[in-house]
Amino acid sequence: MCVVNLPSERSQPRTHWRVTGWLLAAVWLFFLNIPLLTALHQAEVWRRVLGASTLVAFGVTYVCVFQWARARRQAHLGVPRGRAWAFLALLLGLGLAGIPGTSGDWLTTLVFVAAAAVFLMPTREAVVVVLLTALTPPVTAALVPGWEAEGTVVFAVLLASFAMFGVTRLAQRNAELQAAQQEIRRLAVAEERARTARDLHDILGHSLTVVAVKAELAGRLLELDPTRAATEIADVERLARQALADVRGTVGAYRGVSLAAELAGARSALAAAGVAAELPETVPRLPAEADELFGWTVREGVTNVVRHSGARRCEIRVDGSAVEVRDDGRGPVGEPGAAGHGLVGLRERARRLDATVTVGRRPGGRGFLLRVALPAGS
Repeated sequence: MCVVNLPSERSQPRTHWRVTGWLLAAVWLFFLNIPLLTALHQAEVWRRVLGASTLVAFGVTYVCVFQWARARRQAHLGVPRGRAWAFLALLLGLGLAGIPGTSGDWLTTLVFVAAAAVFLMPTREAVVVVLLTALTPPVTAALVPGWEAEGTVVFAVLLASFAMFGVTRLAQRNAELQAAQQEIRRLAVAEERARTARDLHDILGHSLTVVAVKAELAGRLLELDPTRAATEIADVERLARQALADVRGTVGAYRGVSLAAELAGARSALAAAGVAAELPETVPRLPAEADELFGWTVREGVTNVVRHSGARRCEIRVDGSAVEVRDDGRGPVGEPGAAGHGLVGLRERARRLDATVTVGRRPGGRGFLLRVALPAGS
């Protein structure tokens, strides 16, 4: 009966909350002192034993039911209606069973029945039970000779029900808060994983593309121009080391991207791929976040030109508000999904600065355009 540990994927409440739960359940047991004293003062032994034992069983059952229901609320499992009614019937039955030992003071157990109803049942059903338990003392006093109307029991029933309503709402809000905190932690982990995956894709996608192009070029030049081939192999080694450093920097969360560095890398990558490049000689002075965004744009645009477009010419334009990467090829749309991850990451970065990303065919001509523009006035 008194088993309250429920299997759940959610974390269990902390120790101090578990202790608080037991205290909240047990604090009301002081109401049982009146029927317990009545039972202990019975002249006949069997009445004393019956009254005391039923009250002990009643108290233990009440505390265990409270903790069971509280554990289910913590786990967001809900309380089955049939089981709630069964528990109330059990509590009421234990209270009635002790009448030979507790006499009219058994009515005190109705305080716990009402409180349990509030904690176990939906509001409407709980209100019905509370009203019935509150009406029971005056009704039984009128029907049973020798029993006095217990106004204090009626007051205690209403007070305990009101207090338990507050405890129920507190438990519900606490469970919702724990669920919200767990969801925040889960989303934070998911966001960090997505950020790391995006950065690794952008870094390695560009670097490995250039490495592959230079390695292929070195292979073709190995017999025709060994000196040029050696130069390209040296570049492959340098790019591989740079990619390794970038990966380490990403894992350590201290790596940055700048527009000037990406333009220099773009010149080398386009030359190795045999793409005629038209790049700006100077770059405008930009805020750090805008400079980084434009650097990522150049990296993504040049990676797509080298990897997917089949272009012969690439032009990069930069001013204080926008950056464009143009080519005369077919663009990444020629290979479905080829640039999807990189462009998704670029759009996420642009969204942080309210920048707009334009991707598609160049207007009025053959080729592909990638453009990122900052909002006006930035």
